[in-house]
Amino acid sequence: MKVEIPLSRGLYTDMVDIRRKVFVEIAKLFWQADYHNLSLIKEEVGRIPYRVINKADPTYRCCVYRERAIVQERVRLALGLPRRHGEFSGPASEGIEQILKPEKVRTHEIVRVIPEACEKCPSKAFRVTSNCRQCIAHPCTLVCPARAFDLEHHSPRINGDKCIRCGLCEKACPYNAIVKFDRPCAVACGVKAIGSDQTGRACIDYDKCVRCGMCIVACPFGAIADESEFAQMIMALRDGIPMYAIVAPAFVGQFGPFVSPGQILAGIRRLGFRNVFEVAFGADVATVEESEEWYKKVIVEKQPFLGTSCCPAWVDMARKEFPEEAENISHSYTPMATAGKRVKERFPEARVTFIGPCTAKKSECLRPELDPYIDFVITFEELAAIFVAADIDLVELAGEAEAGPVSGSGRNYAVCGGVAAALKMQIEHHHPEASVVVASADSLADCRTMLKRALSKELEANLIEGMACPGGCVGGPGILSPIRKATAEIEKFSRNSSFRSAWENPDLKDKGE
Repeated sequence: MKVEIPLSRGLYTDMVDIRRKVFVEIAKLFWQADYHNLSLIKEEVGRIPYRVINKADPTYRCCVYRERAIVQERVRLALGLPRRHGEFSGPASEGIEQILKPEKVRTHEIVRVIPEACEKCPSKAFRVTSNCRQCIAHPCTLVCPARAFDLEHHSPRINGDKCIRCGLCEKACPYNAIVKFDRPCAVACGVKAIGSDQTGRACIDYDKCVRCGMCIVACPFGAIADESEFAQMIMALRDGIPMYAIVAPAFVGQFGPFVSPGQILAGIRRLGFRNVFEVAFGADVATVEESEEWYKKVIVEKQPFLGTSCCPAWVDMARKEFPEEAENISHSYTPMATAGKRVKERFPEARVTFIGPCTAKKSECLRPELDPYIDFVITFEELAAIFVAADIDLVELAGEAEAGPVSGSGRNYAVCGGVAAALKMQIEHHHPEASVVVASADSLADCRTMLKRALSKELEANLIEGMACPGGCVGGPGILSPIRKATAEIEKFSRNSSFRSAWENPDLKDKGE
């Protein structure tokens, strides 16, 4: 199953510009200033909204004061501070002493609505547009079971209080003059976690939310943001703590067409990380483990199918909405967790930072069983801000060798279908008698449909791969590059790998895996 990638993804909009300016200002502050000087940090944090919104007249909202107030709350979330409820009061730095430490500070509810930024978009509404020709037939009014139409000089108008949103009028109009629209964040949410509060603003049902972050990038007003901890990671780097980075397979192509994967790795090391590794190694481990799990459960134990485990948002959705079928989803560690575990086994003193496109990983690393392996999670957007703060131009760096060894199939985990393809290749190599039938989906709505079809036996597949984001990890909320361009770069990088399959990885062979 494939979903249409919104044309707006990858565009450098004003909203993207504001978000990244906030990241850069925070990165500069903590990279350059003494974070132990509380009064200085408070003063500088208070100045950030004025640096981001530096005009006397408003550009985006009703007034410049509202623009700065909203940026102030974005600054707090980017620092790892909680969103404040009700009227804005006090400085942006309120409570900052709680997060001035080189360690995790976040909670599981990382995706937050900034109420004052929400424009109360209508939810599931129908409108008559200027395409209406005021025809004599008026089929829209005739098919309406709620009699929700009013006629003014032959011009139909929909009474929102009566409309039951059945959509019959939209289908009946010969001029396509009736359109349906919904709030973008709700449309993007594949688990229906976006609702409205008593004022009509968007709110999140955290019992349903799986922290995929699609609502963040869907909202054109920037009213939803995620909590960050890259400031705490910078503090750890500056304190001389032994820091190691693990980079998601989607890193390829994220910093422009003139920056090689090796230059990205070199830039990360230049920041002060003692070493950097590709999470694709963890993908190779996951391929080995999940392929054997598939054989045991599907072939030996006759389980109908096995779902992959690499995307935490997909796994959370499957287990929340279909708890009785939880055993059909693999319990293997994700590649992030596996890679972090390996780094800490090799370097017991290490603090591990995962760098990727994903907000769900920020929540995943807080699980008790994973907490020992991953210390920080940051996105490519946040990493780019740190490069700016540290005055690192990736184009000018000499590229490093691959941070492997890793397989091409492990690197291809970043795109939809890549996980299942790696597993299928592994299974067919070690168990040639087994018949592997694959299905994949790359949005939570399509993942739910795929899972329902699998459970009802409509889907003839015994290995199913779910990805929460369009295109796979390359469509995550923390990306820098357009999805299609990034996909092409990853597939090229994968093809040029030293070896193709997980079973060829010498590091796994050495460990008897």
